[in-house]
Amino acid sequence: MAEPHGLILVAQAAGAFGVHGEVRITAFTQDPAALLDYARLLREDGSPGLTLTGGRVANGAVIGRVKEVETREQAQALRGLRLYIERDRLPEPDDDEYYIADLVGMTVLGQDGAATGAVKSVQNFGAGDLLEIAPLDGSPSWWAPFTREVVPEVRLGDRAVVVIPPPVDEETPP
Repeated sequence: MAEPHGLILVAQAAGAFGVHGEVRITAFTQDPAALLDYARLLREDGSPGLTLTGGRVANGAVIGRVKEVETREQAQALRGLRLYIERDRLPEPDDDEYYIADLVGMTVLGQDGAATGAVKSVQNFGAGDLLEIAPLDGSPSWWAPFTREVVPEVRLGDRAVVVIPPPVDEETPP
């Protein structure tokens, strides 16, 4: 799924923590505590989502007190809510760095330099980042592990990535 225009996915509500209305929030930021600095988190459509009034980091997540939540039931009802910030709230990356969200929409080049598709989305289902590649010929999209072996080059200035598809194991069923 592509990011909403101008917004960057930074977290997802994971439900209630404890009995006093705290919300466990899975952070997608390098430093989970950054969510506390952003404080005002938005929904996918840009409308207000959650306002963090305090919290702490525990096991890579934020246990937060949220202005909009008073009870455990309200906190539990937020489970699965994806939370965003405006792109301009992020610091500019260094010259040799980029945000994962910047990959969405980039042209996919083969090893020979020919365009083969575009990055449709970047996902992480628990085993590392994956690029969803939408081929130019309209065939179904496919997933490429975002590793140096498969994606040896990210050309920010050209808005392109070089992708070398991993070999297909013919003996493994789809």
